Amino acid sequence: MNSQLTAFITLSCTSGFLNLYLCLYVFLQRYNYAKIAQLFIGYTALITVYCFASAFGLIATTLDAIKFWTAIQYVGMAFSTPLGLLFIMQYLGFHLSRKKIMALLAIPFISLIMVATNDMHHFHYKIFEVDPVLGAPYVYQEIGIWYIIHGIFTFGCMFVSFLLIVKYWKETSKTYRQQLIALMCGQLIPMITAFIYLLGLTPQGVDPVPMVLWISSLLYLWSINSSRLFSVMPVAKDAIFQSINDGVIVLDESFRLIEFNQACSKVFPQLTRSMFGVDFRKLWLEVTGQTMPFTLETTMNTQEIELDLMSHTYQVRISALRHVNHGNGHLLIFTDITELKKLQRMLEQQAYYDELTQIYNRRAFFQQCNQAFSEIRASSTAFTVVLMDIDYFKSVNDTYGHAVGDQLLVHVVQVCQSQLKKGELFARYGGEEFVLALKGYSLSKGEALAKQLCHCVETQPLMTIEGAIYATISCGVAEGTNEEETLYQLLNKADKALYGAKQAGRNRVHVYLE
Repeated sequence: MNSQLTAFITLSCTSGFLNLYLCLYVFLQRYNYAKIAQLFIGYTALITVYCFASAFGLIATTLDAIKFWTAIQYVGMAFSTPLGLLFIMQYLGFHLSRKKIMALLAIPFISLIMVATNDMHHFHYKIFEVDPVLGAPYVYQEIGIWYIIHGIFTFGCMFVSFLLIVKYWKETSKTYRQQLIALMCGQLIPMITAFIYLLGLTPQGVDPVPMVLWISSLLYLWSINSSRLFSVMPVAKDAIFQSINDGVIVLDESFRLIEFNQACSKVFPQLTRSMFGVDFRKLWLEVTGQTMPFTLETTMNTQEIELDLMSHTYQVRISALRHVNHGNGHLLIFTDITELKKLQRMLEQQAYYDELTQIYNRRAFFQQCNQAFSEIRASSTAFTVVLMDIDYFKSVNDTYGHAVGDQLLVHVVQVCQSQLKKGELFARYGGEEFVLALKGYSLSKGEALAKQLCHCVETQPLMTIEGAIYATISCGVAEGTNEEETLYQLLNKADKALYGAKQAGRNRVHVYLE
């Protein structure tokens, strides 16, 4: 065995031992590392197989032995490059589905089968024999079609890995660039060596790649110990930006669009990268067909506004950005709160609206009316309340049943609502009793409205399958007359007036007089 061959074997074994050490070191420390360490363990294990198989192949003395160790080399070499790409992608924050990973490993699997069965088809090597001049273990070979496919795939995996690292170089803190250097060289060194080998500039009949992989191993060890590779990793800014569930838009200091994330495509499907540089106010009208319901020229750090776009409700937060390309800018974050608003409206409906008649319930009436009553007292504006009661309602329930009684309650509410303007506070006070709060109404105006409601209810019967059911209402009207009076005192006066209307024969309006 000549000295040159001994050097080749030594270098391949050195690469194998260093990668084996890396594999075992990370494996034993795996519980202290992120999940990405599992990919690295597999990656270094495959390279270990590749390097040792190469060394054993250089010891072989027969063609069959050389073919056997070549097939073992492909167990490591064919799968290590796509696994290295997966490792780099996960490191940078990419996510691949199981189907895509299986598709990426399909060509290495085929390559392994092609090499193992080459004597049957010669698709990988047209000729594979001992070099007639140098002898074993040197090989003379002529490549086949699958060798070219496999070579393009292997080189492509390493090249894409290298480009991804270069792409995120500027976006990575200087603290973590040692990690990127190690990863970059780990892809660049075998890629350049393989390229030189394909050009025929290396010793004939020998694969030089396993002989240089010890350099990559030392760089990985340096990165693990110096910058805590696997323990603390930078995730690319773009990966974080694109993974945010909220729609994020970035504007420059002149309110021109300079960036948006993938989630914005759900908020604004018409938004494209061709719109970069367009004034956002003009762009908003173009993509939504609406005028912008918020202002960008604000001194506030944030705004919270609800928008209705495409049957969705969004909360918009607007923040000022500093030092965006050495200038100022604005950040708009659109959060989908559709489900939250639905739940809020549902809870509000249950808490403040009568389930049967869909008007305010007693709780909502006092909450709304107390505030309005306080404002009225402060401004000395007229304020009148009307208490209404459906006459002989119990007899309707007893005669026709509670289902028809419920229909009558809804009917009376609808008749009254048809006579009311916006602004009157109308609520179910309890049972068959209702209340009206009339802001700006004097006692006489309140009495007139109550009489109008009485007339409409009397003349518009409820139509049922059993015929028309006529109903009447009695009303008590009272006006707030002094600043010290409370809402409860005012309602008590209206209740006394209502009692007087019932005592007088029902279907009438009584006013409370001091």
